[in-house]
Amino acid sequence: MFSVLFRGLLALATLAVLVVLAWPQFFGLQSTWVIAHAVSLRGLAVVVAVALLAVLAIPLLLVRSLRGITTVLMVLLLLFGAVNTGILLHRGIGGTATDAAGAADSTADTDAGAAASADTAASITVLSWNTLGDAPGAENIAALALAEDADVITLPETTEETGVLIAEAMRAAGRPMWVHTVSFDLISKARSTTLLISPELGDYTVTSSAGSGPPGNTNTLPTVVAKPVDGDGPTIIAVHAVAPIQFEMSNWRSDLDWLAEQCDATGPGTDGVIMAGDFNATLDHFAGRESTSGSGTSSTGTNAVLGDCADAAASAGTAAVGTWPTWAPPLLGSPIDHVLATADWRVQAMRVIDTEDNAGSDHRPIVATLTTG
Repeated sequence: MFSVLFRGLLALATLAVLVVLAWPQFFGLQSTWVIAHAVSLRGLAVVVAVALLAVLAIPLLLVRSLRGITTVLMVLLLLFGAVNTGILLHRGIGGTATDAAGAADSTADTDAGAAASADTAASITVLSWNTLGDAPGAENIAALALAEDADVITLPETTEETGVLIAEAMRAAGRPMWVHTVSFDLISKARSTTLLISPELGDYTVTSSAGSGPPGNTNTLPTVVAKPVDGDGPTIIAVHAVAPIQFEMSNWRSDLDWLAEQCDATGPGTDGVIMAGDFNATLDHFAGRESTSGSGTSSTGTNAVLGDCADAAASAGTAAVGTWPTWAPPLLGSPIDHVLATADWRVQAMRVIDTEDNAGSDHRPIVATLTTG
């Protein structure tokens, strides 16, 4: 009797844990410690489920008395793995830099008509890279920005000094950039975020506070909010939210709430908001922070995920590709770096760049091209 009761409780407990880990936002648990970490690694969760299935196959084959409960557990793990696989496929697993050549050819063909009407449509290419304290070096960052023809570059954990060196290298190559940096201190490079903007987009001024915490900025690591001086153009935001480690959980949740408020389609500027950087959050963590005003739908039909902003990777079918850490295969990593934009912008292309995994940073760069008009 005790054995039957124990097996029943084990099956129910396993079911409860796997359901919460598969879709924690249904229970409002996506921003809680431990669960927030687990749900950010869905690809790894699938691998773990497969490994556990292999382990459980042993008692299934060899221990007759355990076959019942073992079968139940294996079915639950199989369903858990299938659900996570389905979510990953739905969000999209394409779009790494390995596919860049083919993607470029496809984009060139697809957007030939758009190029012909460039006078009525604006296009902005956004490159974002958490550099882990300037680790790749200004020369490498500038080379990547030039290769991607970036108009906006958001660089969490990057100092003003490195930002200026990047701008100088790009100016020498005929691609000048304005440099905007917010630093909470000069002791840790992680406490600096740098934003580079092409002069072709107009003059911008930083409006986010140099001090930490709402209402002026994110709490622990700085975010740069830059707005067009003449009001003509998008508000551009270089994001760095703190990681959801145990003693920073409240700051992490506060950072995401504050970033959702910044992505306001009704705010100043004629072309909405573009934000990019290290959010230390996946689409799962954004749940509940999307616009409820009805204005947060992108022009491609993608619903807003944070404030009034839609996720470029979700629109492009690359939202399951991990950007951190670089030592893990992209499909086993966590997609915590994003380019988001209001409905003023549609996604022309978006990909994770996996050719810089040995450059020194623990994050992969991402690049997106957005168009409007």
